[in-house]
Amino acid sequence: MLYYWGGKYGTQLKRGEGYIKLRPVRSIVIAEFPILPMLERLHAVFELRSRENSDVKFSDHCQMHVLRLGNLVENNLVGLDQFGLDLQRWMQFWALGEKLEESTMSAMLQDCPPVQAAYEEFNRFRADPAIQEKIRAREWFLDEQQLLLGGAYYEGRDKRNIEVAQNFKRLGAPLEMIAEATGLH
Repeated sequence: MLYYWGGKYGTQLKRGEGYIKLRPVRSIVIAEFPILPMLERLHAVFELRSRENSDVKFSDHCQMHVLRLGNLVENNLVGLDQFGLDLQRWMQFWALGEKLEESTMSAMLQDCPPVQAAYEEFNRFRADPAIQEKIRAREWFLDEQQLLLGGAYYEGRDKRNIEVAQNFKRLGAPLEMIAEATGLH
């Protein structure tokens, strides 16, 4: 998150321009999982502050908002009341946009025209066959990556177990103990 924030912040200036031209960059991260599980709220804000005195902000140029969607659906949208109406509607759109019927979603968003417009554009986007093919290709790619990573994990684990078994054997441990300790039979 810092990397992308830094890239956006750094591209505001051209060579030789003064730092006075820099403007604050606020990142919004929408996650389906708790990035920091110890934070229970759906909205966490991170800023540069003094460790000695948290009332002292180093700069207002760096601010990151993390919106956690993951458990909104499972918990029946509990917690949205901590937000203003516009952000509630955006969170509902992000969490439920693909899950609810179009008529239900449109009714839910009718009191917030910008989110309603985004939802309509989302539906136009989803209906495009070329986009659908790209979505399927991306999902296939992600599935393949997970399978490859899983295979690499087990292959690495097995190689490590073989190394451990060889060390045990070199030290004279009984074969039954080596098999039990490493899971190699």
